[in-house]
Formats: sequence, C-alpha cells, structure tokens
Amino acid sequence: MKRILLILLPLIMTCFTLSAQTDKQDLKREVTLYNPYKPSLPDARKRSFLPDVNDTSKVRPDFRYDIKATPYTPEYTIGQIKAASLLPDPLTKLYKSYVKLGMGNYISPLAEISITNERSKKGAIGLYASHFSTNGKIKLQNEEKVFAGYMDNDASLFGKKFFKKNFLEGSVGFIQKTRYAYGYDTSITGYAPEKKDIRLGYNNIGSAVSFESLNLDSASFSYDFDLNYNFFYNGTERYQHSAALTGMMARTYKDFYVGSGVSFDYSRLANALYDKPKYIASVSPFIKKSSPQWSFKAGLQLLLDKNMTDSPEVHIYPDLNFSFNIVSEYVRFFAGLNGRLEKNEPLKIIDENPFLVRDGSLFTVPNTSHALIVSSGLTGNTGMGGNYLLSASYSFINNMIFFSNLVFPDSLFAPQMGNLFIPMNDDGELIRIHGEMNGVITDKISYSGNANWYHYTLTDNQYAWNKPDWDGQIGVKYNLRNKIIAGLDINTIGKRRLMVYEPDLIQPPTSYYFEEPVHLNINLNAEYRYNKNLSFWLRLNNISFNRYYEWAYYPSYRFLGLVGFTYSL
Repeated sequence: MKRILLILLPLIMTCFTLSAQTDKQDLKREVTLYNPYKPSLPDARKRSFLPDVNDTSKVRPDFRYDIKATPYTPEYTIGQIKAASLLPDPLTKLYKSYVKLGMGNYISPLAEISITNERSKKGAIGLYASHFSTNGKIKLQNEEKVFAGYMDNDASLFGKKFFKKNFLEGSVGFIQKTRYAYGYDTSITGYAPEKKDIRLGYNNIGSAVSFESLNLDSASFSYDFDLNYNFFYNGTERYQHSAALTGMMARTYKDFYVGSGVSFDYSRLANALYDKPKYIASVSPFIKKSSPQWSFKAGLQLLLDKNMTDSPEVHIYPDLNFSFNIVSEYVRFFAGLNGRLEKNEPLKIIDENPFLVRDGSLFTVPNTSHALIVSSGLTGNTGMGGNYLLSASYSFINNMIFFSNLVFPDSLFAPQMGNLFIPMNDDGELIRIHGEMNGVITDKISYSGNANWYHYTLTDNQYAWNKPDWDGQIGVKYNLRNKIIAGLDINTIGKRRLMVYEPDLIQPPTSYYFEEPVHLNINLNAEYRYNKNLSFWLRLNNISFNRYYEWAYYPSYRFLGLVGFTYSL
C-alpha cells in the first residue's frame, strides 16, 4: 500500500503541474510511440595484448630565475711591500791555474801554463807562459832534406786593480821567435849551410799600463788612456825602441755621443839603421747616435806620419758610417766611408814574413796608408740560429807591402841564395767581396764559414805577389754535453804568384815568378773532458797531406799531428 502511494503521489503532482501550465500558457503537445523501448547491449569481442613498457610521458622542466647583483666591497688594509731582492746567477767555479802539455811528430813539443788568483772584487794578478817548436826536416826540389824547424816563446805577467769608478791595468812581457831560412834556389849547387848560418832570431820586451773608466751608463763621462813601451831587437846593431800614448774620451751630450781619440807613437832606431826618430801623431773627433732602427757615426782623423822621411806626411781620413734595418733583426744595411794608417812595425812584419834580408830592411818598411775605403753590405740573423754578413769594399791604398825572394849568388859582400826576401811597396786599388755565416744544425752541431774574393790593380807590379785571388774557410763543431768536443776545418787558398828577383853586376836585374795552384788544407781537432780538471786533446793538421809553397823555394810541412792533455788546478 505504501509503495502504491509513493508511486501515485508523484504522478498526481505531475499531472497537476502540467494542467496548471496548460491553463496558463495554453500549450498543446503530442507524443507518438512506435515500439516499446527495449534496452540491449551489442556483442563485444575480447582482445588479448601485452602492456607497452615504454614510458610515453615526457617531463619538460622549465626554470625561471632572476639574479640581483649586489657589489661586494671587501675590507682591506694598506701595508708596506718589501723590496725585491735580486739574486745573481750562480757563478761557475774558476780554477787558479792550468797546465797544457803536448807532443807531435817532427819532434814538436808544446807547453802552456797559466796562473791567476781567484775571482776578486779588488783586482786580479796572473802569469802566462807558452812554448811551441818543431824540429823536423823538409825535402826540397833537389831531393835534399833541410832543417825547417822554428820556435815560439811567450811570457807575460799581468795585473789589474779595481776602484770605484775606474780600474788600473798593467803588464810586462817577453816574446821570442826563432826561424830558419831553409828554402833556397836549388839550381845553385854546392850550397849546404849550417843551422847557425840560417838562424833568424827576433825578441821583444814590452810593458803596458792602462787606466780606464767603469761606466755602466753611456751618459756618463768615459775615458781610456794607455801607455806602452817595446824594445825589439834581432841583433846587437838592429833594434828599435818604441813608446806610445793613446787616449779616448767621450760622453753623451743632447742625445748625441761625442768624443775624440788622441795618440802619439814615437820610435827610435839604432843609429846604424836610421839616426832620426819616427813618430805618428793623430787626433780623431767623432759624433754618433743610434736607435733600434738606425745608427750613424760622423768623424775624421787628422794624422801626421814621419817614417823615414825628412818631414811628416799629412793624412786626413774620413770616418763615416751609417746603418738601418730593412727587416728588423734579419736584414740590416750598412755603408761606410773610412780610411786608416797601417803601421808596419817589426813585430807585424815578421808575423807575415820572418825571412827578410839582414840589412835592416825590417825596420825601415814604410807604413801603408788606406787613403779611402768605400764599403757597404747586409748583415742580420739567418733565422736558423745564426748570423750572416755580406759586404763589398773598394779601397785606394798607398805603399802596399809585398815580398820577393832575392837571388844574388855572385855578390862578393852578401851573396843571396833565394832564402831571404826584400820588401817592395806599390800603390794601387783593391776590390774585396766578403761573406761569412754561422749557425747551428742541431743542439750538438754548429758551423761557421767565410770567403773572400780579391782584385788588385797596381801601379808598378803586374800582380799582387803572394796574395791569393780568393780564400775561404769552413768549420763544423760537435759538442756532446761539454764532454766530447770535436771540430773539422777546411781551408782553401786560391792561385798565387810568387816573385823572385835576381840582380846582376853587369846586366840589368831580372825577375820572374812561380804560379802556385789552389791549395786545400783539412784540419781535425778533438777533446775528451774526463772531468772538470783533466782533459785529453788531439790536433791533426793538413790531414790531406797536401804540400804547398808558402813562399818561393819554401815548401811547407805536410802532416802535423799533436796529442796532449790539460790539467786545471
């Protein structure tokens, strides 16, 4: 009964509501039913599948942030900085002395000794002495073997005293040279001199004093004064006293380096040779300026030369030099206009030719004046661990010195067999082209070399006697951690003409010459340093066994080998 009431009650209320609305709105609706409503479900086919393990969901983080910069001002306090201390590089140990001894073929002893004090800020003092001689024989063109030995002795005692702004230096020394005039014209028969007959001895006793400034800054006043004395003799009646004073003063003035040099050289010969004094006096002011890109020097030399003449000769030599960089460090151009006087003193002459006739000609050789030298060239860095230099020069020269063998067997007072020489002088011009280069191949191997080409134009002589047309030298050095050091040198000399002069008592004198071909000389040296005190060395000269004539009738030694050791104390 309750159910019926609950069902009828909503129906009655619905009918009542519809009736009320119909009345108010006057609505009319029709409903047509075709079939009764029958709810149903379609058939479904069940499918079986495995779940997909790949996660298809993607997470894209999106960050947003803002930075608000706030300056931070730290707190600080000012303190005093200590001065930096500059420590010098460690100095290598210096040994007080060393001894060098050796021996070679042709009975060739070598000895050398050096004694000095240790490194000192107060000064230095030392002694040096050396000896080298040979005692061999050489075969001449007539198959005769003659004694061709020589001897060189040198000794020097030196000292140096340091002051605050300058230093004083002095030395005394002795030089002795002995030569034997072994070469002669082998067409002369019956000539067999004794050793004492062809022996030539030269001695020089000298001393020198120097007073020089110690300026680290070129703006400061700098100076250098030297005083020296030499007594040269090769016989009781053939000697020369020489004294020279030279000085140089310079300083910077308004960005220019200005200065001047002065010199006075006085010589007095034995009265039997020349009874008047000889002297050379000169003054040479200059001014120069330089920068990393260029440099120049302008100066001149005013010189008086009184040498075997009644009045002094006046010379004015220019001293102009200029250079600038074309490519920094690699190519630098230079040019110069210069001149100089070459003093032909006895020590210089015997170094070139010690076999002059014994009539005092050695002391009366005129000085050579290079009146004008025009030069230019290029220099710089090779870019391969070395440097190079190329230059050309053109010179006007007065009193060039040459030597000729003298053959005069018919002389009643002083017969000559061609083993002694007479000096000759001539004026002329010289063109010289010079080149040199050095560098490293590896960290152990280095090289160096140079070459020269000469062209002489003389006034009286056809050729520049005993002067080569060209010469050259190349050397290679090997250094293995300063333990094994070896070197190879190759020297070459171009063609030369050697002159022989033959005077005659009746007919005019005659002269002829020999032509020497190109000569090649190969030298080898090696050193093994056992430790810092002891080392062993070896020298092999002219290992090509190529004999050449240094002068007419004077063949040279072929192979000369030396072996020895050096010991430091």
